[in-house]
Amino acid sequence: MTPSSNTAESSQSKPQTKAEKIKLALEKLKEAKVRKLIVKVLMGDGSSKTLMVNERQTVRQVLDKLLEKTHCDSSIDWSVCETNPELQNERGFEDHEYLVELLCAWTRHSENKIYFVLRPQKYVMFTDPQLFYMWKKSKTVLSGVNQQAKELLIKEHFGGSTLIVPDLEGTLYLKEDGKKVWKSRYFVLRASGIYYVLLVPKGKTKSCSDLACFVHFEKVNIYTTSNYKEKYRAPTNFCFILKHPCIQKESHYIKFLCCDNEHTLLLWVNSIRIAKYGAVLYKNYQEAVKRASTLQGVDSALHTDQYNGLTTQVSPQTNPNPPKTTNVEEYPHEPPPDFIPSPPPGHM
Repeated sequence: MTPSSNTAESSQSKPQTKAEKIKLALEKLKEAKVRKLIVKVLMGDGSSKTLMVNERQTVRQVLDKLLEKTHCDSSIDWSVCETNPELQNERGFEDHEYLVELLCAWTRHSENKIYFVLRPQKYVMFTDPQLFYMWKKSKTVLSGVNQQAKELLIKEHFGGSTLIVPDLEGTLYLKEDGKKVWKSRYFVLRASGIYYVLLVPKGKTKSCSDLACFVHFEKVNIYTTSNYKEKYRAPTNFCFILKHPCIQKESHYIKFLCCDNEHTLLLWVNSIRIAKYGAVLYKNYQEAVKRASTLQGVDSALHTDQYNGLTTQVSPQTNPNPPKTTNVEEYPHEPPPDFIPSPPPGHM
């Protein structure tokens, strides 16, 4: 190889090396700008775990990390939740959301907390879809729906090009702004938000044009509440609120609604989640099932290995060596006496 060719190759390699260095420096600079938070997560037993979370990590990734740290079972119901003591509300974060972004909505000296808990209602719209898409049917009919029918309901409402929102409607109690007064109104769920029926004069039939928008779902989240019967004199404690995530204290921008019973609360809260998140919610569910199945397989393999190891330790040997006889000379204590004691009375 001639010196000129060596010079040409070195001149070509230098720009490549320089370009790689620039690329690496830019990546490091970009990485340095990534927001990171140290998050304290409380457990149901009162203990806690501390995690370093960056803005690129989804709630699903944080859940996987917590499951790895805590060695919990592989349930799809594990959730990361936030609680707000001032508003007495809580919300389970959706798996596709970014945890750092959610926590950055808190105020600087917030008393909010993060919990790692089981929420059996997290994916109830997929484990029991008949509750939402056949909600007008009787309890007997709903309880008789088999697994095949459930899968057909999911495919029909989530498998197409357009998501079908439950046609939920009914009477709820609405809290008046700035007052502890609740009035009943008839609400209707739509894909874009919640609507209420306007008061129609007597003699006139109701129609879709008599609906007025109560709230759009674009910029609000849904939160369940605790003890609103005492805090706001609600008709029941089965309440939920709709608010922007940045609102962390009482505000007239918060929408307060109250249900008659727990089942009605279940229907409204999860139907609103379906309307707000759509097909993404179904993808979250599929990923959770897949992840739980993987963890369950790993756990089963570990238990099998542990069982086999334990069996090997305690199982008897197939050809045991004969027991070693004890020689008197090797006995660590004094040898037995060289006389035979007399038999006890009555055994002569």
